[in-house]
Amino acid sequence: MTALRPMRWWDIEPVVALEKVLFDDAWSAEMFWDELAQGPSRTYVVAEAGGAVVGYAGLAAMPDEGYVQTIGVAPEQQRNGLGATLLTALLDDAKERGLPRVGLEVRVDNAAAIALYERFGFKGIAVRERYYQPSGTDALVMVTQ
Repeated sequence: MTALRPMRWWDIEPVVALEKVLFDDAWSAEMFWDELAQGPSRTYVVAEAGGAVVGYAGLAAMPDEGYVQTIGVAPEQQRNGLGATLLTALLDDAKERGLPRVGLEVRVDNAAAIALYERFGFKGIAVRERYYQPSGTDALVMVTQ
């Protein structure tokens, strides 16, 4: 059984370890510390299964929109709905805050993530060339309408 809960400082180490498995441009522990230090303008959640962190997600709340900062799901947990569960938690938070839209960036070569976001009503509006480093992969900018 997978359970979601708010991310806490003690989650940073396992989240960063998972981040390094998932992304060649992994966030550092300092980046997660900085996000958690932003207080109520940020919502970060982790998914636990069997006492281990198997997923995480974060949302930044601006005055007029939310922004998905990150979503990560352990490889062995992918394709079982956990990404959708994490995204739902962020979108619910944005709705509770009264934010009219939510945006994000996703690697143009991440077809599974793009399909997930499209299922939730996100539409591509722009491409940021060479956004992800060190790979130089473009990012698709998506927003809810």
